[in-house]
Amino acid sequence: MFQKVLVASRGEIAVRIIRALREMGIKTVAVCSEADREALPAQLADESICIGPAPSADSYLNMEQIISATIAAGAEAIHPGYGFLSENAKFAQMCEKCHISFIGPSSEAIRLCGNKAAARKTMEEANVPIIPGTKELLYDVRTAKTRADKMGYPLMIKASAGGGGKGMRIVERAEEFEQNFLTAQQEAKKSFQDSSMYLERYIRRARHIEVQLLADRWGNVIQLGERDCSIQRNHQKLLEEAPCPALSKELRRELGETAVRAAKAVGYENAGTIEFLYCEDGSFYFMEMNTRIQVEHPVTEMVTGMDLIKAQVRIAAGEKLSVRQEDISIKGHAIECRINARCPGTVTQLHLPNGNRIRVDTALYQGCVVSPYYDSMIAKVIVHGEDREEAVQKMCSALGELIIEGVDTNLEEQYQILMDKRFLAGQVDTHFIPASNETSDGREG
Repeated sequence: MFQKVLVASRGEIAVRIIRALREMGIKTVAVCSEADREALPAQLADESICIGPAPSADSYLNMEQIISATIAAGAEAIHPGYGFLSENAKFAQMCEKCHISFIGPSSEAIRLCGNKAAARKTMEEANVPIIPGTKELLYDVRTAKTRADKMGYPLMIKASAGGGGKGMRIVERAEEFEQNFLTAQQEAKKSFQDSSMYLERYIRRARHIEVQLLADRWGNVIQLGERDCSIQRNHQKLLEEAPCPALSKELRRELGETAVRAAKAVGYENAGTIEFLYCEDGSFYFMEMNTRIQVEHPVTEMVTGMDLIKAQVRIAAGEKLSVRQEDISIKGHAIECRINARCPGTVTQLHLPNGNRIRVDTALYQGCVVSPYYDSMIAKVIVHGEDREEAVQKMCSALGELIIEGVDTNLEEQYQILMDKRFLAGQVDTHFIPASNETSDGREG
């Protein structure tokens, strides 16, 4: 087992990882930008190393600085959390070359899954259903337009290296295609340094369902059930729940088996998530594989009783999975609400609900500064109930107790979602919240 691990992330996920490592008796090193010197991860870790100015490009995305900090601190492994470098194949490869354990999949698996077009091809070969679309990568708008006209509209333009809603555009009519393609391509190049694109048939009404996986280096792969992530705005998730209220027992089993088959097709290792679109007619299609821990992993932890961060660490250290598929059982219902700040500022008053299967993952403390440089999510409220109705009631109670003053948040919006008749009836899809002009940095979807 590792003696010391560097956490190459920030915010609530860095706090979550540090706490898990401490419980395992592993020393921790936090990296921070100049803006995060007083942030909670830097205070909780055994050591803290400043790696650059506030902008992510100069700090949390600075591969050389993070590798240097790891070596200087004598850490044997890096946990990347989510966002930033967590799905960067080059960074994972740098770790491998420097004999630093990357707590995640191999660089080869990240590269394969990170390129959405290549992943689609691999899944198709593994008999995993994919959304109909182009097979080749598209760079030129004229070629793309020819393919689009042949496919028909509406369709979705997607960046092959995309994520978090970046480099994506819905096109309803042929005359809208060229401008949307160029805009999405420019966004992709800026966000991912990759301008390759592909096209998919646009499925107007569907749920966004993902299956949590764990895989070790010995070829063992298990699935821990699904999460319904359909409540989104502009492809950014707002609320997640497990299990999905719309699935039958048979379809749940089929989704899980398909996800395991997909992971084995790419030789996957560590924690990962297969994302599907689930249609009203009962069909489902592979969307993408996320090669990292997800923001919404706590709902799976609540219904399975497993600690996914600790599992990640043990797998990276070479241990075999301690549980088999038949050992996994889903108990009760869990919901997570993401609390987002609408503006930067200083938290002047803070009260967090707790107890009775209520959990809050956050890096907030009274007097801390919510920075303008990073993702807007500042907390996650997670609850567990005996059934969905109890979980909804418990979440309403928890949000009613939550106090965050000094910054404006989306707390009221979460209430509105929970009280919506469609949500209460379990009748949701990815268009539950109409699209808006709001934007996000796309750090995690």
